[in-house]
Amino acid sequence: MVAEPLTSPSTLDDDPIFALHRGGKMAVTLTAPLTDRDDLSMAYTPGVAQVCRAIAAEPSLFDSYTWATRAVAVVTDGTAVLGLGDIGPQAAMPVMEGKAVLFKRFGGVDAVPLCLATSDPDEIVAAVKAVAPSFGGINLEDISAPRCFDIEERLTAELDIPVFHDDQHGTAIVVLAALRGASRLTNRSLDSLRIVIAGAGAAGVAVARILLAAGAHHVVVTDSKGILHTSRPDLNPVKAALAEDTNPDGMEGELSDALAGADVFLGLSGGTVPEEDVARMAPGAYIFAMANPDPEIQPDIAYRYASVVATGRSDYPNQINNVLAFPGVFRGALACRASRITEAMKLAAAEALAGLVADELRPDYIIPSVFDERVGPAVAAAVAAAARAEGVARA
Repeated sequence: MVAEPLTSPSTLDDDPIFALHRGGKMAVTLTAPLTDRDDLSMAYTPGVAQVCRAIAAEPSLFDSYTWATRAVAVVTDGTAVLGLGDIGPQAAMPVMEGKAVLFKRFGGVDAVPLCLATSDPDEIVAAVKAVAPSFGGINLEDISAPRCFDIEERLTAELDIPVFHDDQHGTAIVVLAALRGASRLTNRSLDSLRIVIAGAGAAGVAVARILLAAGAHHVVVTDSKGILHTSRPDLNPVKAALAEDTNPDGMEGELSDALAGADVFLGLSGGTVPEEDVARMAPGAYIFAMANPDPEIQPDIAYRYASVVATGRSDYPNQINNVLAFPGVFRGALACRASRITEAMKLAAAEALAGLVADELRPDYIIPSVFDERVGPAVAAAVAAAARAEGVARA
């Protein structure tokens, strides 16, 4: 017996959010005229055969005479969607559509959502490799850790187009940019800050890695069982490697222990941090509580103890939003036909973001707005320049 649906579509459409999503949020738009027989004969048969023959004879023409090298696949298996967890590929589609429209709106990049009906890493890698010739880049999205690390690493090694796991690197770029803004505002250097990262999933690991690459010296990472340190026997290989490169004082204990005297809290885990633990932080601290919609530290509490506060929410200042990064990163990478996205390209993206507000810094303005039209072009230019300097650009 088939269960009756809990709510009919017509009832759901009374909610403006559902009404906006009805039929999806994107469509294919023509870039060539198709109004008469002559247009049809050039856009499709017989004219298109000339282009196909030319590409078959000279494969390099593919770049100029198809959209593929200017399009991105947004790929998920639906195992780590927003804060919803493993909801599967169909339920993940509205998010992937959303990602695609953000690519277009904020980077001028065409993107296609691909939700895969498998969570097996080998099958995901095989599927992405199979469709890769249709795209200029691959944006991995909402794939759970630690599988996401292996999948990205394998695809990066086996494909000659950029592969970018936005949950990791988009977050890392924007966090570094915001931290640059906060430190410049308060006349402090990154290497002087005692930084605590709550969360050792995809975002937490990537943030730790980019901060180390940017010159941070004192980074401590925690997970649900406490501080990552080299003596912990329960760490997976990714966390074990991170423990080797962080926590220079060999701290042990819980998040509350790590926060004692800390200058920076970066929340990438969800959960709630008690106010008495927040109070243990150093004076003038920075609190970036990025869990959404419920920050790890509520802003009203954070403002009591911090000189700079950021969240993942759009209704508070200093929103840490990945849309500040990924459209420009891919726009720049595609423009120069980069074969991959390097650490230097990510650092350049973060510096470009931070530079946009360098002359206007305030406690409530350490990072640009997502609607600042300068963002996409600035990030793209910085990424392309870094790609050329790194020798991974092909145009």
